Amino acid sequence: MLLDTTLREGAQLFGAYFDSNTRKKIFSGLLQVGVDEIELGWVGQSDLADFVAYARKKKVTAKLSVWSPCRETDIRTAAQLSVDRVNIGVPSSDLHIEKRLSTQREALLQSLAENIEIAKECGISYISVGLEDVSRADELFALRMALVAEKHGASRVRLADSLGQLTPLAMVRLISRFRDALSVDIAVHCHDDFGMATANSITALQSGADYADVSILGVGERSGIAATEELAAYLAVKQNATEYAPRVLKGLCEFVASVAHVTIPRTKSIVGKDVFACESGLHVHALSKSPDLFEPYDPKEVGITRKMRVGSKSGKRAVLIALNEYGLVTDDGSLAQRDIEDVTKAVSQLSRKLERPLTEDEVGDVWKSVMCRAKSPVTAVC
Repeated sequence: MLLDTTLREGAQLFGAYFDSNTRKKIFSGLLQVGVDEIELGWVGQSDLADFVAYARKKKVTAKLSVWSPCRETDIRTAAQLSVDRVNIGVPSSDLHIEKRLSTQREALLQSLAENIEIAKECGISYISVGLEDVSRADELFALRMALVAEKHGASRVRLADSLGQLTPLAMVRLISRFRDALSVDIAVHCHDDFGMATANSITALQSGADYADVSILGVGERSGIAATEELAAYLAVKQNATEYAPRVLKGLCEFVASVAHVTIPRTKSIVGKDVFACESGLHVHALSKSPDLFEPYDPKEVGITRKMRVGSKSGKRAVLIALNEYGLVTDDGSLAQRDIEDVTKAVSQLSRKLERPLTEDEVGDVWKSVMCRAKSPVTAVC
């Protein structure tokens, strides 16, 4: 299941500022995608109470949650909000325990137990405990923290690879160890510092984790976390998870890109404008016969249109396919071999000059020019 934290982790992206209207639009988009839980923000965030009240008025199936430090005052504040879940964050590595909190392991365990009890007393029915920096923690101690959390009433343990240190193989081992020891839900929060956040998150779900944290375009601290569009599309397209709607991802990603001031690479998986664009002759020819030869799924499933163009990488067959597609010629054998060779050569020359594939109009101009020079009977007007 997907826990989207665009409104919390994503809002921490350097230079990103989400005003109230922006947050509402992102929230609405996430509801359309069908994510299972939406982390609305963090305790101490300005106007969080107002935004939670707005979200609660909507009839939603997604669980609504907020993030809180492991402190009594913040937990009591979170308990006053009309949310389904409170995600309590607590460091698990000695680096953070000693240098950030200036405390020791046993004192931290006691504080964790006491604050979970406080959360229960405040009426919080679903308490999620996030073990921050777990990939650099002493694993036995991190597991001990998780067991303390479960014992005192936590409903979920959230394992945070805060600096993106894990690999998929390491993730399998980590989830297996915690899954064997715990009966509560397990979530993962994978950062993308080495480009493995999505792979680690999918691996975690396949290894027994119940939730994976995601954000639109992966936006968040530093290089961000696992991307909502990548996990939602993979689960929907490859694993038939019908609760997710990948067709709406492109529009939501474009909106978040605009308000977060980030650029979507044209080859960005799932939502890049050119991920289903093809110029290479071999691939164009194959796609004309059967798209699944070089496409992992139908582009319509994610709201994208296939785009085939000709250029300097295209051979005679690809150019002929384009001429047929554009209605310039019927592939009935009437086009002389010399003519198609000349058109292909002219297409290649113009493409190299422009340093890009040609548009339909440009192909038409090339076709007309070559045919007029050849005085070919298959062209009607010169």
